[in-house]
Amino acid sequence: MTKRVTVPEILAAKGERKLTELTAYDYPTALLADKSGIDMLLVGDSLAMVVLGHEDTLSVGMTEMLHHTLAVSRGASRAMVIGDMPFMSYQASVEQAVLNAGRFMKEARANAVKLEGGARIVPQIRAMVEAGIPVQGHIGLTPQSAAQFGGFKVQGKTAEAAKVLIEDAQALAEAGCFSIVLEAIPSSIAEMVTEAVAVPTIGIGAGPACDGQVLVVHDVLGLFDRFVPRFVKRYAKLDDLVVEALTKYRDEVVQGIFPGPEHCFMISEEEAKKLGKS
Repeated sequence: MTKRVTVPEILAAKGERKLTELTAYDYPTALLADKSGIDMLLVGDSLAMVVLGHEDTLSVGMTEMLHHTLAVSRGASRAMVIGDMPFMSYQASVEQAVLNAGRFMKEARANAVKLEGGARIVPQIRAMVEAGIPVQGHIGLTPQSAAQFGGFKVQGKTAEAAKVLIEDAQALAEAGCFSIVLEAIPSSIAEMVTEAVAVPTIGIGAGPACDGQVLVVHDVLGLFDRFVPRFVKRYAKLDDLVVEALTKYRDEVVQGIFPGPEHCFMISEEEAKKLGKS
């Protein structure tokens, strides 16, 4: 039986090896990521934009997130599965946060949850950890708060903002987060944050000094081009291959090439003769 990546293993990786994290939204992607040896699979609320076609991440709730997290959990036998807590599933109260985090663990079979924010959500994180729920933090550009930031902008560009990021990271680590996502932060600031905490930092647009990296799987594979952030590296361009394959399928159907004899089911000559006599 495949051994699942655990919280102690993630913590022990800091300073020893780089960690890998990738978004996944469905069963087949989870299977492929597991074969690739990815450490953590984040069922991100980016599901709203990448898979469901919404304009932002605010448009998904617990129903969608639990549904997709469970699908990923079925496909991943090695990678740690992290459910991303959607907008307004944890902000209103500590009780709400713990109950919804518990649903990710119980109903969606997640191994951990992720939520956005710094010191202001420490009470929620402490309560989750005390309830036995592993928590990944997320600071810097937090998409659920994009309206407050004035859009999707790089964070921590001033000395004062950088100081707040470091303090937020320290608060999250002290509250019990086993790792912290740093999004859209200048590389030098992300390095300072990484050095300031004892838990691994996972960068996305935060430079190479982070303890690990996370990207959206559709960006990695070149399957989503509505917008491509600067920090994305496309390791394949599968959108062209997919369009080529689908176009060929359409053409062969129209031309009568598909399905061919090899794709069809036949009856015996004896049964065919019986049908011919009837």
